[in-house]
Amino acid sequence: MFENQLDAAKKLLEILPKKELIQNEYLLICSSIDSVILVDVIARELKLSYEMLFTERVFAPNNPECEIAMVSEADDIVLHDELIKSFNISYDFIYGEAQRKYEEKILKNVYKYRKGNLIKNLKNRNILLIDEGCETGFTALTCLKTLIKERVKSVTYATPSIAVDVANVLAPLVDNIFAVHKIVNFIDVDFYYKNKIEPKPEVILSILEESPFYIPLQK
Repeated sequence: MFENQLDAAKKLLEILPKKELIQNEYLLICSSIDSVILVDVIARELKLSYEMLFTERVFAPNNPECEIAMVSEADDIVLHDELIKSFNISYDFIYGEAQRKYEEKILKNVYKYRKGNLIKNLKNRNILLIDEGCETGFTALTCLKTLIKERVKSVTYATPSIAVDVANVLAPLVDNIFAVHKIVNFIDVDFYYKNKIEPKPEVILSILEESPFYIPLQK
Protein backbone atom coordinates (compact mmCIF):
# COMPACT_ATOMS: atom_id res chain seq x y z
CA MET A 1 0.00 0.00 0.00
CA PHE A 2 1.21 3.52 -0.83
CA GLU A 3 0.87 6.59 1.35
CA ASN A 4 -0.22 8.69 -1.63
CA GLN A 5 0.61 9.34 -5.29
CA LEU A 6 3.93 10.97 -4.38
CA ASP A 7 5.00 7.85 -2.50
CA ALA A 8 3.82 5.67 -5.40
CA ALA A 9 5.82 7.77 -7.87
CA LYS A 10 8.96 7.40 -5.74
CA LYS A 11 8.59 3.62 -5.59
CA LEU A 12 7.81 3.36 -9.30
CA LEU A 13 10.92 5.37 -10.11
CA GLU A 14 12.99 2.84 -8.19
CA ILE A 15 12.12 0.08 -10.66
CA LEU A 16 12.03 2.05 -13.91
CA PRO A 17 15.05 1.81 -16.30
CA LYS A 18 15.80 5.53 -15.89
CA LYS A 19 18.99 5.58 -17.96
CA GLU A 20 17.29 3.90 -20.94
CA LEU A 21 14.26 6.18 -20.75
CA ILE A 22 16.40 9.30 -20.71
CA GLN A 23 18.87 8.21 -23.39
CA ASN A 24 16.06 7.24 -25.79
CA GLU A 25 14.07 10.41 -25.04
CA TYR A 26 10.87 8.63 -24.06
CA LEU A 27 7.69 10.65 -24.10
CA LEU A 28 5.58 10.07 -21.00
CA ILE A 29 1.86 9.62 -21.62
CA CYS A 30 -0.49 10.18 -18.70
CA SER A 31 -3.44 7.84 -19.19
CA SER A 32 -5.91 9.75 -17.03
CA ILE A 33 -6.45 13.10 -15.36
CA ASP A 34 -6.27 11.38 -11.98
CA SER A 35 -2.74 10.18 -12.81
CA VAL A 36 -1.29 13.68 -13.35
CA ILE A 37 -0.05 13.99 -9.75
CA LEU A 38 1.95 10.76 -10.14
CA VAL A 39 3.19 11.41 -13.68
CA ASP A 40 4.39 14.96 -13.02
CA VAL A 41 6.67 13.72 -10.24
CA ILE A 42 8.16 11.10 -12.56
CA ALA A 43 8.57 13.62 -15.40
CA ARG A 44 10.40 16.05 -13.14
CA GLU A 45 12.73 13.33 -11.83
CA LEU A 46 13.57 12.06 -15.34
CA LYS A 47 13.42 15.52 -16.94
CA LEU A 48 11.24 14.11 -19.70
CA SER A 49 8.24 15.76 -21.32
CA TYR A 50 4.74 14.37 -20.94
CA GLU A 51 1.34 14.48 -22.58
CA MET A 52 -2.12 13.39 -21.53
CA LEU A 53 -4.38 11.01 -23.46
CA PHE A 54 -8.05 11.57 -22.67
CA THR A 55 -10.52 8.69 -22.42
CA GLU A 56 -14.09 8.26 -21.15
CA ARG A 57 -16.02 5.22 -19.97
CA VAL A 58 -19.32 4.02 -21.42
CA PHE A 59 -21.62 2.29 -18.95
CA ALA A 60 -24.46 -0.22 -19.32
CA PRO A 61 -27.88 1.41 -19.74
CA ASN A 62 -29.34 -0.15 -16.59
CA ASN A 63 -26.19 -0.18 -14.47
CA PRO A 64 -24.21 3.08 -14.16
CA GLU A 65 -21.34 1.20 -12.49
CA CYS A 66 -20.91 -1.46 -15.17
CA GLU A 67 -18.29 -0.38 -17.70
CA ILE A 68 -18.94 -1.84 -21.15
CA ALA A 69 -16.73 0.30 -23.40
CA MET A 70 -14.24 3.14 -23.49
CA VAL A 71 -13.57 5.84 -26.07
CA SER A 72 -10.38 7.87 -26.56
CA GLU A 73 -9.87 11.38 -27.86
CA ALA A 74 -8.82 9.84 -31.18
CA ASP A 75 -12.33 8.31 -31.34
CA ASP A 76 -10.95 4.82 -30.78
CA ILE A 77 -13.34 2.50 -28.93
CA VAL A 78 -12.58 -0.63 -26.92
CA LEU A 79 -15.56 -2.89 -26.18
CA HIS A 80 -16.23 -5.43 -23.45
CA ASP A 81 -17.91 -7.91 -25.80
CA GLU A 82 -18.78 -10.51 -23.17
CA LEU A 83 -20.73 -8.04 -21.05
CA ILE A 84 -22.36 -6.46 -24.09
CA LYS A 85 -23.63 -9.83 -25.29
CA SER A 86 -24.68 -11.09 -21.87
CA PHE A 87 -26.72 -7.93 -21.23
CA ASN A 88 -28.01 -7.87 -24.80
CA ILE A 89 -26.91 -4.25 -25.27
CA SER A 90 -27.16 -2.85 -28.78
CA TYR A 91 -24.04 -1.54 -30.46
CA ASP A 92 -26.04 1.47 -31.62
CA PHE A 93 -26.46 2.42 -27.96
CA ILE A 94 -22.75 1.98 -27.26
CA TYR A 95 -21.53 4.00 -30.22
CA GLY A 96 -24.12 6.67 -29.50
CA GLU A 97 -22.99 6.93 -25.90
CA ALA A 98 -19.35 6.95 -26.98
CA GLN A 99 -20.02 9.87 -29.31
CA ARG A 100 -21.88 11.72 -26.56
CA LYS A 101 -19.03 11.18 -24.09
CA TYR A 102 -16.56 12.32 -26.74
CA GLU A 103 -18.42 15.55 -27.42
CA GLU A 104 -19.49 16.39 -23.87
CA LYS A 105 -16.49 15.29 -21.83
CA ILE A 106 -13.40 14.55 -23.91
CA LEU A 107 -13.53 17.71 -26.00
CA LYS A 108 -14.23 19.73 -22.84
CA ASN A 109 -11.08 18.30 -21.25
CA VAL A 110 -9.08 18.87 -24.42
CA TYR A 111 -9.98 22.57 -24.29
CA LYS A 112 -9.43 22.83 -20.55
CA TYR A 113 -6.12 21.00 -20.28
CA ARG A 114 -4.64 21.21 -23.78
CA LYS A 115 -5.89 24.50 -25.24
CA GLY A 116 -8.24 22.71 -27.63
CA ASN A 117 -5.60 20.74 -29.49
CA LEU A 118 -5.86 16.97 -29.93
CA ILE A 119 -2.79 14.89 -29.13
CA LYS A 120 -0.20 14.85 -31.95
CA ASN A 121 3.43 14.24 -32.93
CA LEU A 122 3.56 10.68 -31.61
CA LYS A 123 4.85 8.94 -34.73
CA ASN A 124 8.10 7.02 -34.15
CA ARG A 125 8.24 8.08 -30.50
CA ASN A 126 9.19 5.78 -27.64
CA ILE A 127 6.31 5.97 -25.17
CA LEU A 128 6.13 5.39 -21.43
CA LEU A 129 2.42 4.99 -20.68
CA ILE A 130 1.71 5.60 -16.99
CA ASP A 131 -1.39 5.08 -14.85
CA GLU A 132 -1.85 5.44 -11.08
CA GLY A 133 -3.20 1.89 -10.94
CA CYS A 134 -4.60 -0.77 -13.25
CA GLU A 135 -7.66 -2.77 -12.21
CA THR A 136 -9.38 -3.87 -15.45
CA GLY A 137 -6.89 -2.73 -18.12
CA PHE A 138 -9.62 -0.93 -20.05
CA THR A 139 -7.89 2.44 -19.92
CA ALA A 140 -4.55 0.93 -20.91
CA LEU A 141 -6.09 -0.98 -23.83
CA THR A 142 -7.86 2.14 -25.12
CA CYS A 143 -4.70 4.21 -24.88
CA LEU A 144 -2.72 1.46 -26.59
CA LYS A 145 -5.19 1.33 -29.46
CA THR A 146 -4.72 5.04 -30.06
CA LEU A 147 -0.93 4.93 -29.65
CA ILE A 148 -0.59 2.06 -32.11
CA LYS A 149 -2.77 3.90 -34.61
CA GLU A 150 -0.51 6.92 -34.21
CA ARG A 151 2.41 4.66 -35.22
CA VAL A 152 4.58 5.07 -32.14
CA LYS A 153 7.90 3.24 -32.09
CA SER A 154 7.47 1.43 -28.77
CA VAL A 155 5.29 1.40 -25.66
CA THR A 156 6.38 0.62 -22.13
CA TYR A 157 3.64 0.47 -19.51
CA ALA A 158 4.22 1.52 -15.91
CA THR A 159 1.94 1.57 -12.88
CA PRO A 160 2.33 1.28 -9.12
CA SER A 161 -0.20 -1.57 -8.88
CA ILE A 162 -1.84 -3.91 -11.37
CA ALA A 163 -4.03 -7.00 -11.29
CA VAL A 164 -2.01 -10.09 -12.25
CA ASP A 165 -4.52 -11.28 -14.85
CA VAL A 166 -4.59 -7.83 -16.46
CA ALA A 167 -0.78 -7.73 -16.59
CA ASN A 168 -0.88 -11.04 -18.45
CA VAL A 169 -3.33 -9.61 -20.99
CA LEU A 170 -1.28 -6.44 -21.54
CA ALA A 171 2.14 -8.12 -21.69
CA PRO A 172 1.94 -9.26 -25.36
CA LEU A 173 0.74 -5.79 -26.42
CA VAL A 174 3.58 -3.70 -24.99
CA ASP A 175 7.36 -3.86 -25.02
CA ASN A 176 7.69 -3.89 -21.23
CA ILE A 177 5.57 -3.68 -18.09
CA PHE A 178 6.88 -2.19 -14.86
CA ALA A 179 4.73 -2.49 -11.73
CA VAL A 180 5.67 -2.10 -8.08
CA HIS A 181 2.99 -4.60 -7.10
CA LYS A 182 1.24 -7.28 -9.18
CA ILE A 183 -1.79 -8.32 -7.17
CA VAL A 184 -3.78 -11.54 -7.50
CA ASN A 185 -7.01 -10.45 -5.83
CA PHE A 186 -7.06 -6.82 -6.91
CA ILE A 187 -9.72 -4.74 -5.14
CA ASP A 188 -9.67 -1.28 -6.72
CA VAL A 189 -7.05 1.38 -7.43
CA ASP A 190 -7.93 3.70 -4.52
CA PHE A 191 -7.71 0.86 -2.01
CA TYR A 192 -3.91 0.77 -2.41
CA TYR A 193 -3.49 4.43 -1.39
CA LYS A 194 -3.74 5.25 2.34
CA ASN A 195 -4.16 9.02 1.99
CA LYS A 196 -4.68 9.69 -1.68
CA ILE A 197 -4.35 13.30 -2.78
CA GLU A 198 -7.72 14.24 -4.25
CA PRO A 199 -7.23 15.11 -7.94
CA LYS A 200 -9.51 18.15 -7.96
CA PRO A 201 -9.64 19.97 -11.33
CA GLU A 202 -8.04 23.10 -9.88
CA VAL A 203 -5.19 21.02 -8.41
CA ILE A 204 -4.56 19.23 -11.69
CA LEU A 205 -4.66 22.42 -13.73
CA SER A 206 -2.24 24.10 -11.34
CA ILE A 207 0.22 21.21 -11.65
CA LEU A 208 0.03 21.28 -15.46
CA GLU A 209 0.42 25.06 -15.66
CA GLU A 210 3.43 25.07 -13.35
CA SER A 211 5.14 22.04 -14.87
CA PRO A 212 8.01 22.71 -17.31
CA PHE A 213 7.46 19.23 -18.74
CA TYR A 214 3.78 19.20 -19.74
CA ILE A 215 4.04 19.82 -23.50
CA PRO A 216 0.71 21.59 -24.25
CA LEU A 217 1.34 24.30 -21.64
CA GLN A 218 5.10 24.66 -21.97
CA LYS A 219 6.09 28.33 -22.06
